[in-house]
Amino acid sequence: MGDSFTEGIGDPDPDSPGGHRGWADRVAEELSRGHADFAYANLAIRGRLLQQIIEEQLQPALDLSPDLISICAGGNDVIRRSGDPDALAEKMDVAIAKLADSGATIVLFTAPDIGDTPVIGSVRGKAAIFNENLRTVAARHDAIIADMWALRQLKDARMWAPDRLHFSPLGHHTVAAMVLDALNVRHALHPEIPNPLPPKRWRTARSEDLVWARQHLVPWVVRRLRHQSSGDGISAKRPTAGPIFGPGMPPGAAG
Repeated sequence: MGDSFTEGIGDPDPDSPGGHRGWADRVAEELSRGHADFAYANLAIRGRLLQQIIEEQLQPALDLSPDLISICAGGNDVIRRSGDPDALAEKMDVAIAKLADSGATIVLFTAPDIGDTPVIGSVRGKAAIFNENLRTVAARHDAIIADMWALRQLKDARMWAPDRLHFSPLGHHTVAAMVLDALNVRHALHPEIPNPLPPKRWRTARSEDLVWARQHLVPWVVRRLRHQSSGDGISAKRPTAGPIFGPGMPPGAAG
């Protein structure tokens, strides 16, 4: 359950449903190994706010009678001026209670430490408050915390896609390994820590900022002004539970 993060935006893969792979697909690939009856659904849709995720995805998730449910929601709310981290946590608490009542294991994500990144860096304090509220919610309902805030590797610019809002393939890989560690599941996702980048000249950095603003920031602002969402007209890429096979694994070869 979730938004663009769980849908896998930033990790393009033409062979994956919807054209994106992402951390959730990577986790499912690892969980499926050695389990012929494994099934996975992904209900996340880019651009969704917390209330939309609850209204559109909670009951369909429960209808699947899952053993494991992940939910990462509220990030699109927090970056809005009106986003109240306390009010969001109250909504999340009610949702997690319903999910936990199903008997499924619940994985709840904190927001990453976005530091001084453009635009969303200004809401770092709100994100930190929201995270602390989420930890309380998780403790109340015995949910597992997937702690992106503590994942220091995400500070590396190469963990982020060119839009500086979504994770790159390396970022999704790193998050997937963290989730599997949080679940205490053995996996084959080895850490991939790139060598440090050489320092950029001021002129180069400013030029890249201008390109980013033109290609990504301006379209995002325009959508906001028009009350549009990147998820308009988009449906879940895996609405029903089914098998998933990793790269190079033909159907029936999970193991």
